Amino acid sequence: MAFMEKPPAGKVLLDDTVPLTAQIEASQSLHSHTEYIIRVQRGVSAENSWQIVRRYSDFDLLNNSLQISTLSLPLPPKKLIGNMEREFIAERQKGLQAYLDVITTHHILSNCELVKKFLDPNSYSVNYTEIALQHVSMFFRSEPKWEVVEPLKDIGWRIRKKYFLMKIKNQPKERLMLSWADPGPDKYLSDKDLQYAVKLLSSCSHPYIYKITFATANESSALVIRPFSEKGTLKDLIYKAKPKDPFLKKYCNPKKIQGLELQQIKTYGRQILEVLKFLHEKGFPYGHLHSANVMLDGDTCKLLDLENSLLGLPSFYRSYFSQFRKINTLEGVDVHCFGHLLYEMTYGRPPDTIPVDSFPPAPSVFVVSVLESILTCEAMKNGMPTVSRLLQMPLFSDVLLTNSEKPQFKIPTKLKEALKTSKECIEKRLTEEQKLIHQHRRLTRAQSHHGSEEEKKKRKILARKKSKRSAYESGEEHSAKYSNSNNSEGEVGCHPCSGTTLKENRIWTLKSNSLSNRKEVFPIEEYC
Repeated sequence: MAFMEKPPAGKVLLDDTVPLTAQIEASQSLHSHTEYIIRVQRGVSAENSWQIVRRYSDFDLLNNSLQISTLSLPLPPKKLIGNMEREFIAERQKGLQAYLDVITTHHILSNCELVKKFLDPNSYSVNYTEIALQHVSMFFRSEPKWEVVEPLKDIGWRIRKKYFLMKIKNQPKERLMLSWADPGPDKYLSDKDLQYAVKLLSSCSHPYIYKITFATANESSALVIRPFSEKGTLKDLIYKAKPKDPFLKKYCNPKKIQGLELQQIKTYGRQILEVLKFLHEKGFPYGHLHSANVMLDGDTCKLLDLENSLLGLPSFYRSYFSQFRKINTLEGVDVHCFGHLLYEMTYGRPPDTIPVDSFPPAPSVFVVSVLESILTCEAMKNGMPTVSRLLQMPLFSDVLLTNSEKPQFKIPTKLKEALKTSKECIEKRLTEEQKLIHQHRRLTRAQSHHGSEEEKKKRKILARKKSKRSAYESGEEHSAKYSNSNNSEGEVGCHPCSGTTLKENRIWTLKSNSLSNRKEVFPIEEYC
């Protein structure tokens, strides 16, 4: 699609952060190899699923590509002899399923283009780097003062956002970074409002927002140019990574896990909270906070990628906060994401699971207090603190900020209304997604409970009781029929073996059977 070409009307934009799950359903042996039939599902809806067929060699090729992450992934080993035997195929299938489970649950791997293409080739068949180059080339025709130095391949996690190292022709030593992205599933601004809002970003001045040199947008994409920092982002500092390296290499498996000093945690945390408060007060939606979106400028943290929310791009942590219905505003999303960032600054790595049950020892009890207010199960259920409340907590309240730059970001009233409407639409889609996930979780729990061994035993006991009750009722009915058949012989008369009437004997017999709790009906002669 050309840079100025408008996307087709009614185009459905895919949310790349919705998790994919994969289950091997069967295998089929051909003449010289085995194929595995895999059911892939996007999100919680079984209707949104499809089948793919993969050979072991396909898994091996994917695994080789993922080696850049330096993770030890559980791919079953190769076998040249006996690889068509039934027992071996069954065992290998189990190993391949374990491999799929790992790459689809690892937060960074599951979002990378390599894994997405392997599981969903139809949705990810496009070469986004090539498309980005075409757009950037067309942009340079109208802006000849810029020049591409080199593509910064895969330095970010987004599949549809590409980066290039730039320079100005008359300032060849100064380096800049260009980012290109197309709109995402939460793009609710009109094309006119989007173009105006993106251009407005370069006028934003704040001590904790990274300066934008140039920004422009059209109906199909946005292009932003910023100064390139050799120091890199806050995530690069935490992981001791080189900014130009691919995302998988930098952050999947750090060589040394070590958090920041307490004073850094306090200062950086305070700076980030201050800029979030500023954006919230301006009515500017963000929702994209993570440590790779925070640039380091000396001892100052500066927020990146304000254009993401305007373009409707999904958040890095969406697959986490979409699980919790209390996190249903962009302000709440920012607080939740701040919890992730604070954990990473403290421990040098992301949390293993969300919510977090317990926290390792931290440099200060005040750090743990903030983390508990955001990332625990109780916080997810009962609500998290606001940004203003976090600023008042002991960890941040005593931090002195020395930067005296006055923030400036003038947003016209009409655009503010458009941003407000866009924010409401983003939150509505999030709420609807959370509702579907909640319903699916309840259904899954019910099915799991119904299929448990304990529940099966309960159902067997109930079935036996019901069977006994039916048998007893059947006996009572049989007894009543027997009595009715004797009634036809005569209602009044003497029984040959007693001085009582037949009617009295029948009543006595039924009472006796009832008292003895016996289901059989005996002939009256037995009681003579």
